[in-house]
Amino acid sequence: MNSTWRPTRLSIASWALYDLANTIFALGVGSLYFAEWLTDNVDGLPGFLQRFDEPADLALALALDTAMVIVIVLGPWIGARSDHRGTRLPYLFPTTLLAVVPTFFIATVGVTPSIVLFIIALIGFNLGSVVYDAILPDVSTPENVGIVSGIGIGVGYIGSFIAVLLGIFLLDEYGEPAVFKAIAVLFLLFALPTFLFVKERPRRREEGPPPSLRASLRSLVDAWKKARGYEGVTRFLVGRFLYTDAVNTLIGGFLTIYVIEELGFSDSQVQGLLGVAIVGAIIGGIGGGQLVDRKGPRWILHRVLVLWMLAIGLGIAAGATDSSSLAWVLGVLGGLALGATWAADRVYMQRISPPRYLGEFYGLYATVGRFATILGPLMWGVIVTVIGLPREVAMGALLGFIVISRYVLEGVDDRPREWSATDLIR
Repeated sequence: MNSTWRPTRLSIASWALYDLANTIFALGVGSLYFAEWLTDNVDGLPGFLQRFDEPADLALALALDTAMVIVIVLGPWIGARSDHRGTRLPYLFPTTLLAVVPTFFIATVGVTPSIVLFIIALIGFNLGSVVYDAILPDVSTPENVGIVSGIGIGVGYIGSFIAVLLGIFLLDEYGEPAVFKAIAVLFLLFALPTFLFVKERPRRREEGPPPSLRASLRSLVDAWKKARGYEGVTRFLVGRFLYTDAVNTLIGGFLTIYVIEELGFSDSQVQGLLGVAIVGAIIGGIGGGQLVDRKGPRWILHRVLVLWMLAIGLGIAAGATDSSSLAWVLGVLGGLALGATWAADRVYMQRISPPRYLGEFYGLYATVGRFATILGPLMWGVIVTVIGLPREVAMGALLGFIVISRYVLEGVDDRPREWSATDLIR
């Protein structure tokens, strides 16, 4: 890696704006408005789903799982191609469009076509995240990588405020189609500076043809084999799978359904709860990023997992006692934990990964998160819709994943590695 590389402030700011752009999508489409719209339009779901007592939970789970299966196949392939080419931005632009265009048309067609559009948009969003995370070394130095990551998270959660405000100003008067259109336009608008102003480190393109789509599954297996050769990488990925299972399930729309169905929250109360959580996430992202540089990603992530345990435990208690006040505490703690989690764990992954395979390993990093996004919603759907147990039981299962992940990550240190010449960027 070029040790003299110094990113410009414009490059850092432009990279952070992409975090804002995709967070508008993540909260507006992934966590809030699509789940609300689906809950309000269950009569339009296919007949086989109508046979279940809670069809919205299962429909959302199936949509998320379908998207994530595709991302699992394509994520490492996208990362490997960006490693081969030596540049990431040419892959970030088309994946961004793959998220933006379908989002523009959600809720303008029937329920089933809208679910299909939602799936396509999720694929584009998640593939873009693989590339975006791998650009972090291009906009930071080893001395400030934590704070730059935290700035991205903090600025990103301003996008969550924007997503909430879109609902406040557009939802009642113009309905969900206008909200989804606005999210799509703003996603593209705030992403543009990244394509225009981010400067990547000089890298040499690797010899030979780029990895083919047909070889994507083989690339996934090969990447796992490579990861096993580097201390702590596979153990970290297993731990990340477990805690991401819980986190992505909650922010994937199921927390919205939980507070609406179990606590009787209105749309405005849901928006207020998310607003509180967003404030916490901004503080957690920026504060967590600073602590990453001072204490290291391992130190902050392990403590954040304990905070997640407390937050989810309060959520279970809120549902069991019908206490809406506890849900607001959950919003604060969950927001703090969410921002700090993402500020710490992508730096954690960078620190233990060889620079030469950073894009490929970030593909694995994304893959385990997306696979968790398959298991978590599927588990939730089975517990609530198929078995018919209370949603508090599903929350308890998510808490169990957090506890196990904390144990798994105990054996992964974050000390700086001494890389061999073949592990460095050529």
